[in-house]
Amino acid sequence: MSTPAPASAASPDPSAVPTPTAQVYRGHVFHIEGSPVVADAREHLVSLPDGALVTGADGRIAWVGPFAALPAAFRDHPVTDNRGGFILPGFVDTHLHYPQTYSTDAYGGGQLLEWLDNCVFPAETRLRDPEFAARIARDFTRRRVAAGTTSALVFGSAFPHAQDALFAESQAAGLRLVSGRGVQTVGSGPAGALLTGEAEALDLIGAEIDRWHAVDTGDPATALLQVAVVPRFSLSVTPTTLAGLGELYDDARERGVYFHSHLNENNRPGTGEIDAVKAVYGVDTYLDTYDGLFLPGSKRGGSSLLGRRSILAHAVHCEDAELARLAETGTSVAHCPTSQQFLGSGTMPWLRTTSFGVNVAIGSDIGAGDEWLISRVLNDCFKVHLSEPGDAGLSLDPAALLFTGTLAGARALDMEARFGNFDVGKDADFLLIEPDPWEPLATVLNRGIRADDERMATDQTLFALLLALRQPAITGVFVRGRRVQAPE
Repeated sequence: MSTPAPASAASPDPSAVPTPTAQVYRGHVFHIEGSPVVADAREHLVSLPDGALVTGADGRIAWVGPFAALPAAFRDHPVTDNRGGFILPGFVDTHLHYPQTYSTDAYGGGQLLEWLDNCVFPAETRLRDPEFAARIARDFTRRRVAAGTTSALVFGSAFPHAQDALFAESQAAGLRLVSGRGVQTVGSGPAGALLTGEAEALDLIGAEIDRWHAVDTGDPATALLQVAVVPRFSLSVTPTTLAGLGELYDDARERGVYFHSHLNENNRPGTGEIDAVKAVYGVDTYLDTYDGLFLPGSKRGGSSLLGRRSILAHAVHCEDAELARLAETGTSVAHCPTSQQFLGSGTMPWLRTTSFGVNVAIGSDIGAGDEWLISRVLNDCFKVHLSEPGDAGLSLDPAALLFTGTLAGARALDMEARFGNFDVGKDADFLLIEPDPWEPLATVLNRGIRADDERMATDQTLFALLLALRQPAITGVFVRGRRVQAPE
């Protein structure tokens, strides 16, 4: 099912990506060590005010600890001195839309379904022009580099040439990317150009998997480039499509392919997304449609799409049975608080969702979300959950926020063994942050009040760093020890 790439999207020369070198990076190191759940993140927070992160020539983390304790074996390595600044794991964005790069803050009136018709479908249709697709792929990749998003699960374009451009730009930059073409076999008038026949949709997915999945290393356990099966949502496909996707995924799952879509985002009574899904399919819950139970009465019609490499965005209005099933199957949630405010979707109940054992990572949801920087999305995450009513409200500690934007994302992508923190042996995906290029960050870090208690003072520093961070302060972005190159 492979299809040749157009000349403009030919795979870039791997030699253009800088070779990693053995190096010592000195600065204030923050990360969540080990493999905790979010409730235990604070107990796993590592703070090294004068720390050292040592990367090897293999692009992996060789050592991390206080600079004064640097082992003799590393003392002759070149040192990048970032004192006064910080070293964080690279941010992981588990839900954003590449075709919506130019659609942030798009005014179309109404909530989700109206916004799709008025703003998103027309915008995504523009990518059928290969020249436009090439431009948006470059700009999307530039935005990711500027925001320090080293790994991302990206909802792709309906057009294969646009997907080729996205993968090629990500490979040239040296970023991690999981993406899949947006599948729509039914839809409203404004979505017309994005629709394909059901057999064609499956063929196009198969071709994308053959062309791009783990193309860089041949092994999904180590690849930077990977593919996902991505129906836009249940209203964009039919039972026949879902049955075909289940059959395709039964085979593709063994190759490490991902599944990604939307779940329980808008619950406007009668005319919203959730009620529409239940009415169209005649199912008991929205999740049933992805679990192979998409025939009337939630009867089985095909294979489940849930599992360890499945990530569903939003999950704002899940029933208890849905949360239990997500946890049972190891399916993760991409929590998107910024876009949920923009579209009036409500707030995902944090305590209720995590109490079922569901892994919750963070997603910017560009373009309903208008913040590319994951720490800005975490800023919104803190605010919305502090404002949940009654016993549902909580003040997320800064370690939980850092966990959600880094290690939880790696776990959602089933890549926790490769990145997400600075445990020795993992790939060296990290950010260098210098406060001075963004004066408001520098001032809150240098002049803010700190508690006498060392642990509380550490929390206060990390909290200020995350909530006040902006792109100008991110001065180095590294994946596997290589500095990422933004496209021109």
